[in-house]
Amino acid sequence: MEKAKLNKPVFVSSSGLIIVLLIFAVIFPQTADSMFKEAQNAIVENGSWFYVFVVATILVYVVYIGLSRHGDIRLGPDHAKPAFSFITWLSMLFAAGMGIGLMFFGVAEPLMHFIAPPTAKPESIAALKEAMRTTFFHWGLHAWAIYAVVALVLGYFAFRMNLPLTLRSALYPLIGDRIYGPIGHAVDVFAVTSTIFGVATSLGYGAAQINAGLNFLVGLPENTTVQILLMAGVVSIAIVSVVSGLDKGIKILSETNMALAVALLIFILMLGPTVFLLQAYIQNIGAYLSDIVRNTFNLFAYEKTDWIGGWTIFYWGWWLAWAPFVGVFIARISFGRTLREFVIGVLFVPTAFTFLWMTVFGNAAIDQVINGNMTLSTMASNNTPVALFVFLEQFPMSDLLTIVALLMVIVFFVTSCDSGAMVVDMLCSHGSNNTPVWQRIYWAVGVGVVAAILLYAGGLGALQTMTIVSALPFAIIILIAMMGLIKALRIEGLKRDSQLVTPTSHAISVESEGDWKEKLNNLISYPERNAVTDFLRDTIYPALDDVGKEFRKNGFDAELTKQRKAVVLTVSMGDDPDFIYSVWISKVNTPNAGMNDDAESADDDSQYYRAEVHLSEGGQDYDIMGWSRLGIINDVIEQYQKHQHFLHLIKD
Repeated sequence: MEKAKLNKPVFVSSSGLIIVLLIFAVIFPQTADSMFKEAQNAIVENGSWFYVFVVATILVYVVYIGLSRHGDIRLGPDHAKPAFSFITWLSMLFAAGMGIGLMFFGVAEPLMHFIAPPTAKPESIAALKEAMRTTFFHWGLHAWAIYAVVALVLGYFAFRMNLPLTLRSALYPLIGDRIYGPIGHAVDVFAVTSTIFGVATSLGYGAAQINAGLNFLVGLPENTTVQILLMAGVVSIAIVSVVSGLDKGIKILSETNMALAVALLIFILMLGPTVFLLQAYIQNIGAYLSDIVRNTFNLFAYEKTDWIGGWTIFYWGWWLAWAPFVGVFIARISFGRTLREFVIGVLFVPTAFTFLWMTVFGNAAIDQVINGNMTLSTMASNNTPVALFVFLEQFPMSDLLTIVALLMVIVFFVTSCDSGAMVVDMLCSHGSNNTPVWQRIYWAVGVGVVAAILLYAGGLGALQTMTIVSALPFAIIILIAMMGLIKALRIEGLKRDSQLVTPTSHAISVESEGDWKEKLNNLISYPERNAVTDFLRDTIYPALDDVGKEFRKNGFDAELTKQRKAVVLTVSMGDDPDFIYSVWISKVNTPNAGMNDDAESADDDSQYYRAEVHLSEGGQDYDIMGWSRLGIINDVIEQYQKHQHFLHLIKD
């Protein structure tokens, strides 16, 4: 397969912008920190209502898409099959989405809310309940909906409409083909920059947690030099992973870490207050669902507090800032999923697991504090990276649990680094990840270098704040993209409605009394590839050629192309969607019904070949092998008449 071409305007511009911002953050760390924090404070003070509105809208929108009649549309052609198994898919999206966040905050955040709750009396039963509701709120449906909506938009336009799998495609409904110009380049540069700094800041804080874990386990010193060396190790593993490709490196690491996460979760659940944790899980979910509307729109307008800016608005900005990276990655691994399956897999399944994780670790940690583990309480507030390891120290086999947790932290950061490098490489290569190895290594190393320099110079906080500030313009892009997707899905719905209409000139594929026997014989036989190839050449191609000539005679621009496995007739409809009728050779499994020893089979695996009709939206799942030339022509005319009806519907 030919390697994808480098998008030089995006590659050069984003590299230059990253270097400029990096120099600014390193030379003037205090100025950068002060400037970005002022911008963040201004957004919290004046724009928090907008963040709350956008995130609430996104959640309602994603749920609607999953439940609507559009739910059976695929991210890809109608005949597309998922690229990964369901478990592998969930493992990869979870590892890229927020796996590392659960390791970092699974113990610490519930404790911090318990110690300093928004409204309840600190360290009371009311504070405990509020702590879990608040943690669920920040890590639940809203967070995953932000990732899901970006992935939905990009996956639909990339796999359904053959646009690049980059952020620029989100603007296609608004600016059309201008996405291939300077505006599109600028959007992709924004996505590259936010991804690099987002992953770099995450890598920097991750190095701190790995260092804390090793210090706790074996006494390794905690300092910047050690953390930079740890990042170098993580990046080295990430380079091997990203060079191996999505189907090997990232897939294997994600599945491994998911298995470790489930094992650690079961250990803590079994070794801790098991019955209490299971009760708390159910009660926490009930409290979350019963308060979700109130919490979603609660801006503390009547009870002025800085809490919402430090927590909820911070989280909404962080998820929005990470959405370009995570959205592109989730879209890339979701090819072939229906929209309904996608929403269930990206929104509801990870949320349920996240809630279980937060309950097991958060409730168990609060239970330890209530029973006298004040060291854990202190660490949650003052040394967050260590909180997880202090928590695990109270369990049997604590050394083993700490090693497993440390290994998970490392692998989660590796998957974040290599998936981030893969996404940035795609953004700089017209949406393709079939790129030269040097490009993937360039961005993997780039993430590590940026993180190391910022960690050394003390600029991590400034760049993290800058990344969150950048969420504001991206939130506007998301709203525009959502409107574009709804418009595209409406047109898709009209296209499907037009397919249900039976034209008055219905295709006749049987022309005489004797032909029905021949057609039946074709239906119950299982031809070899050569037979279908000959039929494609001798019957289908001439039939489509006759139709194309007739279209051209009537002033249409009609083109017939012949490929190795297909013939494609394309009729240009001007500014409207083209009419495409193609026939593809496909290999399928032979059905068992009616088989006998004389049945013609393609090979020992009982497979045979079909001549399947494809339209612009993909395969239609019917076989025209053995049809007469006139029957094929009639089928083309019927499909064209349905296409005309579709054009009529979108004009209304």
